[in-house]
Amino acid sequence: MRRYRRVAFLLLAPSLVLVALFVYGFILWTGWLSLTNQNDLFVPHVRFVGLANYLRLFHHPRFLIDLKNTLTFSLIFIPGSLVLGLVGALLLNTGVRGEGFFRTVFLMPMALSFIVTGVAWRWLMNPSSGLNLLFSALGLGFLKSGWYTDPAVGIKAVALAAVWQLSGYTMALYLAGLRAIPPVFYEAAEVDGASPWQAFRYITLPLLTPVTLSAVIVLGHISLKIFDLVIAIAGISGGPAFSSDVPALFMFVTTFQANRFAQGAAISIVLLVLVSFLVIPYLYWSLRREVAE
Repeated sequence: MRRYRRVAFLLLAPSLVLVALFVYGFILWTGWLSLTNQNDLFVPHVRFVGLANYLRLFHHPRFLIDLKNTLTFSLIFIPGSLVLGLVGALLLNTGVRGEGFFRTVFLMPMALSFIVTGVAWRWLMNPSSGLNLLFSALGLGFLKSGWYTDPAVGIKAVALAAVWQLSGYTMALYLAGLRAIPPVFYEAAEVDGASPWQAFRYITLPLLTPVTLSAVIVLGHISLKIFDLVIAIAGISGGPAFSSDVPALFMFVTTFQANRFAQGAAISIVLLVLVSFLVIPYLYWSLRREVAE
C-alpha cells in the first residue's frame, strides 16, 4: 500500500504543484497586492496600506452601481433560468414526441460562448434593427425600446440574454432529477386521491430541492463573475450611465486600462469573497450529505 501511495503521490504531484502555484499562490499574491499602494507600475517603494483600497472602493460611485446591477441581474437571471428550465423539463418529461429534437434545441444555446450570445443579442436589441423592427412590423411599436442603450433597461437586457443561454442547462438538470423520482410515489399519491398539482407540490418540488440548490449555486456563481456577455452587449463602457456595468468589467478597466493594480486586486478579492459565500456553504452541505448517506 505504501508503494501504491508513493506512486499515486508522484502522479498527482505535478498537478498539485501547478494548482498551488497558479491558483492559490496567485490568490495570496492578489490579496497582498490589494493591501498595498501598488496603484502604479512605477511606485518606487511599495508599502502596506491596509484596507485603504477597500474603503476607497466602497465609496466609489461606479462600484456601488455595479453592486446594484449585479443584484438586479441575479434577481432576473437566476429565477428566470430556474422557471424556464423547470417548465421545459416538465414538458419533456410528459413523453412528448420528438423529445430528442427539443432537448437538443433547448441545450444548443449552452454550447455557445457568452461572446457569441452577446454579439447576437446586441444586434437583436439594437434600436434600429432586430426585435424592434419585428415589433414595428407586427404593430407592437409600443414595445420598441433601445434595450441595452436605455439606462432604464441596461443590465435587465443583459440578464434576458443570459436566461436564454442558461435555461437549457437548468432544464437538463431538472429533467435528470425528474427521471430519478420513482414512479411509485406518484402511484401512491394517485391512490390517495391527490390531484396533479398536489403531487407536483408535495412530491416533485421537494425531491427536486437538491437539483434546485445545485442550479442556484452554479447560476449565482455565473451572475457574480459575469463579464464577457456584458462587454459583448454593452461594450467596455458598461452602457450609458454604467447601466450595464458589473464588478468584473470595472476590475478589468481599473487594472488593465487605468493601471491601478492594487485597486483592481481589491475588486477581485471582493468578488472572491462573494463567490465564497455561495460555494463554501454548498460544499459543506454536500459533504455532510455524502457522510449521512
